Amino acid sequence: MPERSRESHARNGESASIHKQALEQLIAMTNRIPLTDGRTPTKIPFLSIIKHSRDTQRSPGVLTPSFCLILQGTKRLYLGQDIFHYGAGDYLASLIDMPASAQVIGAVEPAPYLGLRIDFTTKEIASVVMEAGIITESNEKGLSAGAFIGKSDAELLDIFLRLVKLTEKPQDVRYLSELIKKEMIFNLLSGEFGHLFFQKALFDQRADGIGKAIHWIKENYARSFTVEELAKSCSMSTSGLHHKFKAITTMGPLQYQKQLRLQEARRLMLSGPMGVTTAALTVGYESPSQFNREYRRLFGLPPLQDMKTMRKSSCTWGFEDS
Repeated sequence: MPERSRESHARNGESASIHKQALEQLIAMTNRIPLTDGRTPTKIPFLSIIKHSRDTQRSPGVLTPSFCLILQGTKRLYLGQDIFHYGAGDYLASLIDMPASAQVIGAVEPAPYLGLRIDFTTKEIASVVMEAGIITESNEKGLSAGAFIGKSDAELLDIFLRLVKLTEKPQDVRYLSELIKKEMIFNLLSGEFGHLFFQKALFDQRADGIGKAIHWIKENYARSFTVEELAKSCSMSTSGLHHKFKAITTMGPLQYQKQLRLQEARRLMLSGPMGVTTAALTVGYESPSQFNREYRRLFGLPPLQDMKTMRKSSCTWGFEDS
């Protein structure tokens, strides 16, 4: 083997070893925190720890803006027509509310699924871009989905280590945690996936365009509209809006609205005594029978049966983690 090749191989091996050690250290630190299956909040408001001691069923939900790092285990994500598998050291970044479904696979009591979740807002990302003067490559001609999977590096894991250590120093959390969060966002924006992490089309909700359309539907999901009306309000052609909307959310505007409606109806029924018809009307359905059909198509069961199953199994609604 040529000398230069041996040196490169050695560096790659050393890098992999450092990466593995950092993951093992993070696992050890999270195991010192009392965890139950599901999502455990920490003393840092935007950081939570996810644990699953067994496999989970495929669960439809909505990804919210977040950054989720897997420490141990494997997960399967269903996003539109695509299926992604990702495991220890991989992360899932979601930039907007994204209807999707996921399941934990291969988790057992001795080696449970473990993940760290950071919640953020698009305003925080835009703020770091402006403060740091970051220039990202334009990708407007080839818009990417508002959620993607990437691989962590040693630098990113080091940031996570410092953040998790803060849970042991509550007096420092308020000030230092926000600084570390900014550093993490800066790292992601400056890295290999920076052009995906900051897509201008998603962040400017005041200007005409796809970001404005997505924001409007999120805020008005219970209102009826046509794609033509939405396109006109955003100064876009109907075909242009549909094409860009699907590129980012993996679905058309009306399907996106429908999924948000059904997810919200499920949340309302799970969180209180609200009945099926009331929930359907609250989220904008005029026909309870249509609501029942579409609910069953998405969740696999009629509303009442789904509620009984969810409560019996103590499941949580939607996406609780990466």
